[in-house]
Amino acid sequence: MFSSVWNFIKRHKKKIIFTGAVVGGVYFLGKYAQKKIKEIQEKEATEYIAQARRQFHFESNQRTCNMTVLSMLPPLREAIITQLNSESLTTLLKTKPTNKLEIWEDLKIISFTRTIVAVYSTCMLVVLLRVQLNIIGGYLYLDNSLAKSVTAPLTPPDVQQQYLSSIQHLLGDGLTALISRVKAAVRSSLGGLSLKQSLSLLELEQQLSWIRAEVEADSGRPLSSYMLADAENALADQACGLTENDVVTIRLLNETRDMLDSPDFSKVLSTCLNRGFSRLLDNLAEFFRLPVGDSAPNAAPDSLSAVSLPLAKIIPIINGQINGVCSETPSHFVQDLLLNDQVKEFAANVYETFSTPQELQK
Repeated sequence: MFSSVWNFIKRHKKKIIFTGAVVGGVYFLGKYAQKKIKEIQEKEATEYIAQARRQFHFESNQRTCNMTVLSMLPPLREAIITQLNSESLTTLLKTKPTNKLEIWEDLKIISFTRTIVAVYSTCMLVVLLRVQLNIIGGYLYLDNSLAKSVTAPLTPPDVQQQYLSSIQHLLGDGLTALISRVKAAVRSSLGGLSLKQSLSLLELEQQLSWIRAEVEADSGRPLSSYMLADAENALADQACGLTENDVVTIRLLNETRDMLDSPDFSKVLSTCLNRGFSRLLDNLAEFFRLPVGDSAPNAAPDSLSAVSLPLAKIIPIINGQINGVCSETPSHFVQDLLLNDQVKEFAANVYETFSTPQELQK
């Protein structure tokens, strides 16, 4: 029996060796494949967890952005009202002064200017804070994810505070310059209109469009200049003696300026302004509705030209719009800006840029 087996083996030795090699190879190949599959699964799981953590951090950062915008609206409103104080003029009118017409003309310019400035500055505030807080958020994510390999944080708390304080330019010198530019456009468009002249909502929309065109015309000063100072305030003027934190702050400001000068930022700001002025007109439309049962002879009831109001009656309406535009309570105006898809997408791109390790190589 054993001899026959041995003879069989000798006759088929090559086949048996080949079969053994194949079986052994398949076995080891299977083991290798299992090992690789396990490594791939572990890598995918790690990447998924990292991505989920990153997404959670991003969404949390956006909620912080929204809350920060709402908290900044009251001081922005107060800054606008302080520089464009229409209340003092309305109080003066109640005293029946001899220069009543002159005061009304000033009230006309100031009322339109402050509401238009409120729309511009609120849109600027929303997009600027989106940029700043997502730059900071990206670096904070890197600080957390690279904590074991990096000893010093990329953005220490002192740097964050110093960097975010640059928003004061929009509430200070930037706002003053913006008011001057808008007031000139308002005076150019509305200065010659009589207080008795009636305007329909359509005509009012045309006036606002003309004012916007003049404000946003290429005058050598982009709208982004009202949001961030040209120079990094006192830090950039120091020839020497800059601390390490000062250097980091200047880098953050330069990165922010690069973002503000990008075509994507201009598109997002333009989208916000279009939406903001559209919402403003929606709010004004409530005052241009026909009484129930009335109808205009040559216009449909919902037509933009169905109702006309004297400019003197439009002034107090436009004057009060700042309270809805710069409202710390989430109004339709602010919600339209915060929930805008293009704003969200732009914020995600900024966060993506500054939350990747490649950014460290700059």
